[in-house]
Amino acid sequence: MNNQLSDIKTPVIKTYDGFLLFFMLLLLSFGALMIYSSTSVITPLLAKKNITEFYYFKRHIFTMVIGMIVMLSAYRMKPSTLKRVSIPLLIFSFVLLILVFLPHIGVTAGGARRWIRLWPTTFQPSELVKLAMVIFLARHLSMPSYNTESFTSFVKPLLVMVVFQIVFLKQPDFGATMSLAFLTFAMLFISGIRLRYIASVLLLAIPVVYMLILEPYRLRRITSFVYPWKDPQGSGFQLVQSFIALGSGGLTGLGLGESKQKLSFLPASHTDFIFCLIGEELGLIGASVIIALFMLLFIRGISIANRSKDMFVYYLAYGLTLMISLQALVNFAVVTGLVPTKGLPLPFMSYGGSALLVNMASVGILLKISKGDEDRTTFEKNTATARRIARRNIYSKKGYRI
Repeated sequence: MNNQLSDIKTPVIKTYDGFLLFFMLLLLSFGALMIYSSTSVITPLLAKKNITEFYYFKRHIFTMVIGMIVMLSAYRMKPSTLKRVSIPLLIFSFVLLILVFLPHIGVTAGGARRWIRLWPTTFQPSELVKLAMVIFLARHLSMPSYNTESFTSFVKPLLVMVVFQIVFLKQPDFGATMSLAFLTFAMLFISGIRLRYIASVLLLAIPVVYMLILEPYRLRRITSFVYPWKDPQGSGFQLVQSFIALGSGGLTGLGLGESKQKLSFLPASHTDFIFCLIGEELGLIGASVIIALFMLLFIRGISIANRSKDMFVYYLAYGLTLMISLQALVNFAVVTGLVPTKGLPLPFMSYGGSALLVNMASVGILLKISKGDEDRTTFEKNTATARRIARRNIYSKKGYRI
């Protein structure tokens, strides 16, 4: 009996993925350094607002500290708990999204209403929506009732996506709208859903996207993307200055802190276009290092997902990895002129608390998954069942009554 029971081995207890954490910390460090470099020069306009050279840097460091607390909290949360709260979290994120339209709560900037006021700063609910949507999709795709051949299984998450996208467009936030669509379709594709379902929806969406693009300010973005030098002082200014920053950096860059474009030439140099500053000051080598770090982070995330034996954990790890990686990829494409300009920050590097907190929470969840706790729990349950069956078989062979 003892020999038969001893054949049931317990899994080796693993620690979290140290490489994933290391890559994230490197990106955070690079980001803090470049944010200080891009905001340390005080223009007359900033001086009138009593903004010092450490103003943005100190606020970013404060957000990083809060982010560490959020990441540790996410790390302590079991994937099974996330599965249980997926629907409430989705509803909560939707409520926060609606609050941006309420007076004294919502904050308007640049003609858009995307933030809610939280002392001492603001929060962008659309970032939380992405995380909530990933958890919801992981739950939906891992349910026993989910069928890749069923059109109903395909439509349910799309309806949820469309509801959020309608609110995004009211803000307006076309970047968040497209990001949620990319993320949703990517996870459905990974699940093995029929390609004809995805293709049919994309074909139906073409007229809608066309109508959205006809909005004057979006149309200007498209025309400036196609040929930014047609209006280098107007709609094409941002992209032209981005090209100048990347081009002037050369192979090794102008040197840390030596950027010329940050002197009020390149707008949003510390937020959405911080990658241009990296290319200018650290050159092609520095920019390649950042791209390599994101690629390594993507590889570690996919590796964590592929090691998982629980389907919810598998889709959750894939979704979180895609959420971070797709946003980085789109940011790289925007600053290099491969796609029209969108307001998407570079994960872990751009100035902006909402995206940083959500991305660090995502890494905390990935670190928890990498330990394999959920797989061990499932294994232990199966092992306990196997031991009971083994005892029953042994006792039956000896003639004992059970």
